[in-house]
Amino acid sequence: MSGPRGFLAALVCVFVMPMNALASDGDGLVWVGSQHSVASTTDRLQAIFKSKGVTLFARVDHSAGARSIGQTLLPTQLLIFGNPKLGTPLMQCQSSMAIDLPQKMLISEDAQGNVWITYNDPVYLAKRHNLPGCDAVISKIAKVLSGFSKAAASP
Repeated sequence: MSGPRGFLAALVCVFVMPMNALASDGDGLVWVGSQHSVASTTDRLQAIFKSKGVTLFARVDHSAGARSIGQTLLPTQLLIFGNPKLGTPLMQCQSSMAIDLPQKMLISEDAQGNVWITYNDPVYLAKRHNLPGCDAVISKIAKVLSGFSKAAASP
C-alpha cells in the first residue's frame, strides 16, 4: 500500500486491529499481523504447508535481492505455493484465473517494525475473474488461507 490511502490503512491497522486480526485493504489484499519476525513467520508458514501437503514452489527473499545490488529493503519474503486439487477447479471455471495462481503470501516488515502476512483475497479474485459456480471452492480457499496465516502469526 502506498500514498495517503495506504498510510491511512496502515494507521488503522496499527491502532485499531489486534496483531493477528484479518483486514482487507479494499484492493483485494488480506493483511494479517504476525507476532513473529519475517524469517520466523515465513518458516512457520513453510512448516504448515509441509504438514498439510501443500506444494511450496518457491521462497523468495526480496531483501537478499536488494542486498545483492547494494540496496536495502526491510525484511520481505514471498512464498509461492499451491494445491492442484483447489486450483484446477478455479482454472476450469475461468482460465484467466491461472494468472493469479499459484497462490502467494508476502511476509514483510513495515517501517514501524510490525510484521504482516499479505495475500490475495480469494473472494476478490473470484470477482476479478468472474468465477460463477465456484463459490464452494472460493470459500474453502479463503478458510484455508485464513487458517494458515493465523496459525503462522499467532504466538
